Amino acid sequence: MIILRKYLAREIYAATLLVLVAFLMLFAFFDLINELNYLGKGNYRLQHVLLFVLLSLPGHVYELAPIAVLIGTLYALSQLAANSEYTVMRISGLSPYAAGAALARIGAIFVVLTFAFGELVTPFAERAAQQVRLSAMSAVVAQEFRSGLWVKDEFRFVNVREVMPDSSLKGVKIYEFDSDYRLRTISYAERGEFKGANIWRLSGVAQTRFDSAGTSVSRLAETEWRSVLTPDLLSVLLVQPEKMSAINLYQFTRHLSDNRQQTERYEIAMWKKLLYPFATLVMMALALPFAYVHVRAGGMGVKIFSGIMLGVLFHLLNGLSSSVGIIQNWAPFYSAVLPSVLFLLGAVGMMWWVERS
Repeated sequence: MIILRKYLAREIYAATLLVLVAFLMLFAFFDLINELNYLGKGNYRLQHVLLFVLLSLPGHVYELAPIAVLIGTLYALSQLAANSEYTVMRISGLSPYAAGAALARIGAIFVVLTFAFGELVTPFAERAAQQVRLSAMSAVVAQEFRSGLWVKDEFRFVNVREVMPDSSLKGVKIYEFDSDYRLRTISYAERGEFKGANIWRLSGVAQTRFDSAGTSVSRLAETEWRSVLTPDLLSVLLVQPEKMSAINLYQFTRHLSDNRQQTERYEIAMWKKLLYPFATLVMMALALPFAYVHVRAGGMGVKIFSGIMLGVLFHLLNGLSSSVGIIQNWAPFYSAVLPSVLFLLGAVGMMWWVERS
């Protein structure tokens, strides 16, 4: 069994790598075509375009991993079945249960790699890619309203005119209220830089204070502002929730929850980050029944096409479940796990059908 598992692993790893590289080349080409539309804006040159495309690849690796595993496993098993090698394995005692267990052990490496890309590589690379583009274009990161970006921070409402690519702030207004939501102070700072330990250094500060004695205005060259806001929380402006790390999503979700704001989108994204790597195992289970279908019942091309269609369907359903979950107020965990559960049930059903046939 160990020899068979090593042989299966070698075939599956090689086929999956080939499929993944092909997909990455295709998506890199699409990214290149899209980025060429921005060429020449500000200082955005060809070298910036190529660097942006390169930094976008880890995100594609993470997104495409289950589909590549599905097609790679399907191709490897179909090739073994076409050469009657899988038939020999079955005669030698490889039961469907043993085959599934072998695929699960082979797929463990895919789970680990997908999780590593999703947590460690993709968020860093995606943020770096956006910073390359924004810095070259001399653009701001976010300006959601005409007055800038608004964020609630405990008893403070913060208005930031511009968030720069290096996470520094320009035009910061802080409206601070007491526990009864009576306005206490209005502070304006020309610039804010994060110094660590939840402390921002504000420069060019003008503060208006309201109290029982009246109104007073003070001016400071520099002052420190302690806030729960950090560049990691503000990174949602650079990186889509689906490409953030689970830790950052958890922190931002807690921040929104503490400030009584909606968290559903980020909770779903967080659960997806934790569960998505295991979708590679589901895809391998889905590919297993194809090894039991005789080659004359469907040629190699038909099986590969079926794998591609199943992969596309999984990708679409994965995105659809998030949107429907937000609209219908489903529990975030169920919204995230639903596509994988449906496809796993489909794999079990297909395996039952080919065993009966």
